Amino acid sequence: MKNNSRPGGLLQSGMIFTAISLLTGAVNYCFQGIIGRQLERGEYGLVNTTLSFSYLLGLPSVFAITAVTHYIARYNYSGDKERLDGLLTGCRRFLLHLTVAGSVIAILLVKPLSDFFHFPRASLMVVALVYVLAGLWNSYATAFCQGLSWFKRLALIGLLAAILRILVGGVATKIWPVAEGAVFASVVMLAVGYLFLLFWKKDFPPKTKAAISPWTSEFNKFLVLSAACIFGTYFFSQGDLLVAQRNFGGINLGVYSAAGQLARALPMVVAPLLTVLFAHRSGQHHGDALREQLKLLGLYAAGLIGGAIVLYVLRDFCVKLIFGKSTPESAAMIVRLAATMVFVGLLQALGMWSLASRWTIIAWLYGGLGLLYWIFLLYLGKSAADLLQVMPVLAGAAFGILFFVWLIAMRTHKIVLPA
Repeated sequence: MKNNSRPGGLLQSGMIFTAISLLTGAVNYCFQGIIGRQLERGEYGLVNTTLSFSYLLGLPSVFAITAVTHYIARYNYSGDKERLDGLLTGCRRFLLHLTVAGSVIAILLVKPLSDFFHFPRASLMVVALVYVLAGLWNSYATAFCQGLSWFKRLALIGLLAAILRILVGGVATKIWPVAEGAVFASVVMLAVGYLFLLFWKKDFPPKTKAAISPWTSEFNKFLVLSAACIFGTYFFSQGDLLVAQRNFGGINLGVYSAAGQLARALPMVVAPLLTVLFAHRSGQHHGDALREQLKLLGLYAAGLIGGAIVLYVLRDFCVKLIFGKSTPESAAMIVRLAATMVFVGLLQALGMWSLASRWTIIAWLYGGLGLLYWIFLLYLGKSAADLLQVMPVLAGAAFGILFFVWLIAMRTHKIVLPA
C-alpha cells in the first residue's frame, strides 16, 4: 500500500492530482457553458443554487468522511497494516450506517429548507434530493480512496464523470430546457463516479473479522470538530448562493450565479492540493513531512492568487464562454467575487491544516467564523450589489483573525490535542 512519505512525494502527488483535476475543472466549465446557452438566465441560476442546496443537505456525510479519512491516513502512514485493515472494516460499517441515516435526514429536511430559501418548484427539490442521495453513496467510497492516498484514481474518476456530465447535461437541457435537466446530469455524474471505483475493487484491503470500531472517545471528538470545519467551509464557499436564492431571483440570480461560478473555481482548482495536504498532515506532523506540507501550502496560496489575476484579466472572455455573448453585468461582479474567494481559499487551507493537526481552538474558530459570515450575508445581502459590497470585507476580516491565531499556534503548539 503506497503512501507519499518519501521526500518530494507529497508535492508530486499534489501536482499530479491538481493537473488532472484542472482538466476536470475545464470540463465542468464547459458544462456551465452548455447549460448557460441552452437555459434562460433564471433557470441557469436555479441550477447552481439547487446544487448548493444539495451540498448543504449532504454535509453530514462530508464531515464523517473527513473524520474517517483522517484516521485511515494516520494508520496508513504508520505502516500498521493489520490495524489498518481492521479500521477499514469498522469504518465500512460506520459509513454505511451514516449514509442510510443521512438519506433519512435529507428526506425530512428538504421541504422546510426549500421553503425557507424560496425554491419555486417541487420537481426541482425531487431532483435535488436524488442528487443528495447519490452524493451520500458516492462519498462512501471516496473516504477510503482519500485515506489510502489513491489521489490519481480519484482524479481520473472525476474526469470521466465530468465528461459524462457534459454529454447527459447537453442532451437533457436540449430536450428539457429547465434547471431539473442540468441537475439530473450531475446526479448521473455522481452515480457513475461511484461505479468507476469497482474497477479497483480488488485493490481495496479485504474485510477482516477483527474489525476495529472507529467509535472511540477521540474519534467522537474529532467527528464533532470535523462538523464545525465542514460547515464553516460550506458557509464561506457556498453560503452566498443560498442567500441569493432567498433574497433575489430571476435574471439577477442568473447573472450573479455565472460570476460566482467563475470566482468559486479559484479555490476549487487548487482544492486537490488541500486534499493531499490534509491526508498527509493527518499522518505526519514533523521533520521533512512538515517542510513538504508548508511547501504545498505555499503552492496552494500562489495558485489562488495567480488564478485570481488570470480571471480578472480574462473576466469578459470567461463570462462570454458561459452565456455565448458579452454580459458586462456578470463581468463587473468578478473583481469583488474573486477577491472574496481568494480569502475563502486561504481560510479553507488554515481550517483544514488545523483540523488535520487536531488544533481544537482554531478548528472551532474557523467553523464559528463561517457561520457568522453567512448570517451577516443573509441579513445584509438583499441584492447582488449588497452581497458584493460586504463579501470581500467580511471574508478578509475572517482570514485576518484566523491567520493571526494560526501563527500563534504554529509558534506555541499549546492547543494541540494529544495523539
